[in-house]
Amino acid sequence: MRILIENDYIQIIYTEKQDIPFIIEVERSQENAEYVAQWSFKQHENSLNDTDILHLIFKSVDGQNIGYAIIKGITNPNDNIELMRIVIANKGLGYGKLALSLIKKWCFEIKEAHRFWLDVIEYNVRAQHVYESQGFIREGILRECIKIGGIYQSLVGMSILSEDYFNEIR
Repeated sequence: MRILIENDYIQIIYTEKQDIPFIIEVERSQENAEYVAQWSFKQHENSLNDTDILHLIFKSVDGQNIGYAIIKGITNPNDNIELMRIVIANKGLGYGKLALSLIKKWCFEIKEAHRFWLDVIEYNVRAQHVYESQGFIREGILRECIKIGGIYQSLVGMSILSEDYFNEIR
């Protein structure tokens, strides 16, 4: 188990092949399926070997799996890192904000990124609120750019810059 970053409440560790069944279960759960792209076991496994991707598991201090994230842009020459996906198994316990806060810390303080960005499905207002509470700024709408259940959906682009982050933590 290799730890990327941790605090007193959670650890963010590098995903291993044996973690993938948990990841698939969480992303396919009724609570998450309409908001999260569904990857196969093989897609998750392949991402573990991609040098531009960090595939991460969140664990509580007692060792329970509580969620996962996929971060892309590790090798981006423009110092832009993308939060491709963040999924929490049990919502409403504050784990999402804790995990996002640690990922931002890693992006800006360790990786020295300039920009950390994401896109979120337009109707996922709950997630947008979490991102805004973490300093992300709404940048615009990617109109009807993905198809879910045969229906075109729009994505909201959001980001936080290093300057915003360091102003936030002062």
